[in-house]
Amino acid sequence: MKITPETQKLLEQLDAKYNAIGQDLDTHLEGLLYGKPMTYWDYIQTDALLNLQTQRTTLPDEMVFIMYHQINELLFKMILWEINQVAHTKKITASFFSTKLMRISRYFDMLTSSFTIMGEGMEVEQYMKFRTTLTPASGFQSAQYRKIEFASTDLINLIDARFRETIDRNTPFEHALEHLYWQAAGKDYKTGKKSYLLKAFEEKYKNEFITFAEEYNTINLYAKFKELPQEVKEDPKLRDAMRHYDYTVNVTWVMSHYNTANKYLNMNNEAVEATGGSEWTKYMHPKYQRRIFFPEVWTEQELKDWGKNV
Repeated sequence: MKITPETQKLLEQLDAKYNAIGQDLDTHLEGLLYGKPMTYWDYIQTDALLNLQTQRTTLPDEMVFIMYHQINELLFKMILWEINQVAHTKKITASFFSTKLMRISRYFDMLTSSFTIMGEGMEVEQYMKFRTTLTPASGFQSAQYRKIEFASTDLINLIDARFRETIDRNTPFEHALEHLYWQAAGKDYKTGKKSYLLKAFEEKYKNEFITFAEEYNTINLYAKFKELPQEVKEDPKLRDAMRHYDYTVNVTWVMSHYNTANKYLNMNNEAVEATGGSEWTKYMHPKYQRRIFFPEVWTEQELKDWGKNV
């Protein structure tokens, strides 16, 4: 066999790569003799992926519900992957920042439009039957979505508006976690009593959330934006990307979710309790929660009117 200059160059590069980690190139080349050719189904892990759907009932539309939420979680993972790259990049340009933000926004645009899959893709009668087997589980318990919030903005912007004046950067993360806006979905603030929905969620993820929130305390998307030079912060493309992401996540996507839930849970103009027991109408609607990731890119009037005109 004739070794071409191109092949020789590749061998030298491989040798340098494996030498750098204390490995022998010949051993790795020999291993290629026994390796299987790559296939699509092995690379994507198709068989494993398609065996992750387990129905609890015999109702066909439950499968739509399961797969739809699994797709959501995969998209959430893609979003966190993009945010992580911004958070851990030291010198950020307006172009890099805006490109990543628009990638994330496209994922949320996809999530927003995908609600028609549930809104139009399930029979109300079937849903109202199989949903009882889901109790007390709830989409509220998506840990990845909570991490997206932690990684997007300063923790103070996720605190229930009633308690923001009592919390600052010196507040312990565990205490701040007790006053996040989504606690209202399962906590009586007068008694401190929590629903099983919230207790189970915190038992599983509380320590993980505290660690994650601490990591992103100074490297979340909003923190990264605020530390940019003023001329970079004023870049029109970047500000448009910031606004698009903020509004898409906290208004457009939320309202698509809200309207879909309304179709199934608002029977005869009377709201049905969510599977987790939360007061979903006030928990979900942006005019009540007023979640805003990047306050600096909005005018005072826009902040004042947040969620009111949807």
